Amino acid sequence: MEQQMRRRLVGESRFGRKKTARGKNGIAVSSHPIVSQIAVDTLNAGGNAVDAVMAASVAQTVVEPHMTTICGMLSMLHYDAATGEASYLNGGINRPKELTHLAPTELRTGKSVGVPGFWAAVESALERLGSKPKSELLKPAIDLAREGFEVNHFLYGMAFEQIGSLGRYPEGRNVFFPEGRLIEVGEILRQPDLADTLERLIDDGAEYFYRGEFAKRMVETVQNAGGVLTLDDLDRYAVRWGDPARSTYRDYDVLGSPPPDAGGTHVIEILNLLELIPLERWGPSTESPDTLYWMLRFCGEVYAEGAKIRDPEFFDVPLDLLVSKSYAQQRFELMRMADPQPVAKPPYSGSNHLTVVDGDGNIATVLHSVMSQPWTNGLFVDGVQLWAGAEHFLRTMPPAGGRGTSYLAPTLLLRQGKPVLAAGSPGHGLIQNVVQNTVNILDFGLDIEQSVHRPRFGALSVDTFLADPVGPPSYLIEADLDEAVRAEVVSRGIRLDACNPWNFYMGSYEGVHLAEDGTMSACADPRRAGKAIAV
Repeated sequence: MEQQMRRRLVGESRFGRKKTARGKNGIAVSSHPIVSQIAVDTLNAGGNAVDAVMAASVAQTVVEPHMTTICGMLSMLHYDAATGEASYLNGGINRPKELTHLAPTELRTGKSVGVPGFWAAVESALERLGSKPKSELLKPAIDLAREGFEVNHFLYGMAFEQIGSLGRYPEGRNVFFPEGRLIEVGEILRQPDLADTLERLIDDGAEYFYRGEFAKRMVETVQNAGGVLTLDDLDRYAVRWGDPARSTYRDYDVLGSPPPDAGGTHVIEILNLLELIPLERWGPSTESPDTLYWMLRFCGEVYAEGAKIRDPEFFDVPLDLLVSKSYAQQRFELMRMADPQPVAKPPYSGSNHLTVVDGDGNIATVLHSVMSQPWTNGLFVDGVQLWAGAEHFLRTMPPAGGRGTSYLAPTLLLRQGKPVLAAGSPGHGLIQNVVQNTVNILDFGLDIEQSVHRPRFGALSVDTFLADPVGPPSYLIEADLDEAVRAEVVSRGIRLDACNPWNFYMGSYEGVHLAEDGTMSACADPRRAGKAIAV
């Protein structure tokens, strides 16, 4: 990428109001303009949606290291336009076999490192569905790592917040403290060791990452920091391909991520419940206390029950039951006679979501992540940060060697067999994010730009939860949502913690709307620094 374009794109990477991109030959939306541009450049060079989303995802580990890493996880929902078939790739985290217990105080140690799936997922996706060589797809990421890029406000802010752990070890200080102080906004961040590692992965790939020299250095680093990761844990890692969870919503077919990536399944469960209330008569959640009350309960209590879902390779998970209309009806009847239930706060999740549609109509919507606060343990190997993704095990501990349960939610909605909406979100409030935007667009006819800028509710309020973990639930809600609507909901037993409009913890809707005439529309969320770009 030429320096002038890179600078322009970094200059556009700001929180706040965004504009819609439209086209018929391909589109990409992500939380960083450079990442979206790399996806579109890949499409313009003849790549398909999977080529573009993987090139962009690897580049995102370079330009958004506060959110993701090649030692993290990556999962993808894919739609093949030629066949009409959809598949799901799970590149989630595994529990090291020797990890028998994890306390919150141990997240700063090597015990917080899970078995990473990101790189295995990239290779598997490209082998099965890609059309371009890795050398071509990884070149933008390698160039950005070696030549550097300008630090934006988001990266600086997260680095400042985590300055202690980021600078704990020499590897972090060498990159982020080049003159003995934290690198500042507008300065060039270079990651030469990461560039070298990415170059090595072009030729040596998973063998190097999971069994070779890199794997040995990763295990040594983790164990020296008190962790239990072994070479056997890495060697045994395998991605999982399968079918998405499926149901309907009104006259749409809904596809979502299946357990143990249970967020897409939760979206389906919530949409099933929403069919049982008169949404059209009540109006949107920004205007109707009835709609807001039940959407809050549906999202929060479905998420809370989702903690029971375990790895389906070790446990019988009744997916057909969970997504059934009869289960939604029974659940709704039980909810109507009960008070709002306490809901445990989700783990912090630094993550990214991006969605790409190519000119042939193929769709790839991906979440990849560090699955924790950035740089929690401060560990690096060969320029690659080692995530504290085992933070998610504090909610549901997988069996030894099993896959972690996550609430990420790649989602696809189709009408009469044709894709209409492909989307997902990162962050605390990602399930609420996907549900609210889906309803805004499909039920109330908002275009995607109007929808992402609407006031939103999100995940549990952390401060209130800590103060009263057994009382009624308290949810974050943006302060520009009508105060009278909020007051009515509070009177019904749900606490609301008002926060700033376009709040970061509400997630970031990375969605593409596909119209009947073939027009693709996307608009980056104002709650992050991204951009939508059409071919």
